[in-house]
Amino acid sequence: MKSNLIDIEARLVHETEKAWLLDAGEKKPVWVPKSGAEFDGITLTIPEPLALEKGLI
Repeated sequence: MKSNLIDIEARLVHETEKAWLLDAGEKKPVWVPKSGAEFDGITLTIPEPLALEKGLI
């Protein structure tokens, strides 16, 4: 089965209990829910459909 997870390099702008505000080089930072992705401080691992919805790809 093919995974739909992708990795995107991003910079943390702000963090709340439930989400990260990330700058991935797009026009402006986007909020990404912690429940839908993983972020290690450099790499955001996110399902492709959510990345598309957030305008990250």
